[in-house]
Amino acid sequence: MQNDTHHLLDAANQIILGKAHKIRLALCCLIARGHLLIEDIPGVGKTTLAYTLAKLLGLKYQRIQFTSDILPADIIGASIFDAKNLTFKFHPGPIFNQMVLADEINRASPKAQSALLEAMEEHTISVEGKTYPLPNPFFVIATQNPSHQIGTFPLPESQLDRFLMRLELGYPDYDAERGLLKGQNRHTLIELLPVKLPPEQLLKMQDAATGVYVSNAVLDYCQAIINFTRTSSDYHCGLSPRAGLALLNAAKAWAFMDQRDAVIPEDLQAVLAAVAGHRLRSGNNDSAAIVAPILAKVAVH
Repeated sequence: MQNDTHHLLDAANQIILGKAHKIRLALCCLIARGHLLIEDIPGVGKTTLAYTLAKLLGLKYQRIQFTSDILPADIIGASIFDAKNLTFKFHPGPIFNQMVLADEINRASPKAQSALLEAMEEHTISVEGKTYPLPNPFFVIATQNPSHQIGTFPLPESQLDRFLMRLELGYPDYDAERGLLKGQNRHTLIELLPVKLPPEQLLKMQDAATGVYVSNAVLDYCQAIINFTRTSSDYHCGLSPRAGLALLNAAKAWAFMDQRDAVIPEDLQAVLAAVAGHRLRSGNNDSAAIVAPILAKVAVH
């Protein structure tokens, strides 16, 4: 099954040039059953990455453009009166898709942002006392603009914690940008992409990744990382138990993608910045810089 991920990554790297590591992290996030937050300036390929993954995975995809006037009902749906039957009928919103792109999520008000919380955590939607299940698999990929840009509402910690990973794509390097300038339109190329990993195969991969073995020594290292964030003066607040589980699940998925049946310390290190960068508050906003003290000071067990 792991070989299938290689074919998918190869295809994605033909669309998003020069970002192989970030694409691999994004796929790792999905295999770990997580939601993904992509934070960067407009125009670096955040939406393109989400659409590319949806096409390659054969997922039912819906983009929701978040704006300052969007309402929760615009996301989850609403009950509308049926004059013929004299009853209210629930009309599902765009959240009822396998992959939902919440584009520029931090341009919406906190009330609209919170409409995603139950969906991301429980994979259900509750409306007027009734609970509706969401599709399986179900992923939210959200993009957000840097907080210093005009018209943004910072995501609260409770919302950030729902995202397994946060990525920053950054500018392409010289060769990648030359390829973009000389190549075809990215959206045209995406429309031609075949499904490389159908949803049922993705579900099997998720189950297989869950079963990757974790030794006591690796658990010791994971807990040492968690405890360091709670006691170090580098951070205002340490990682929560949920964050620790997220780190371990991501490391399992990373090991699975490397065709290994056991987690090694390098797996934790590979996903640490993406998993912990948005959960730790320090004087820096760069994920790599945020976790640098951990990698430098926590000994590998």
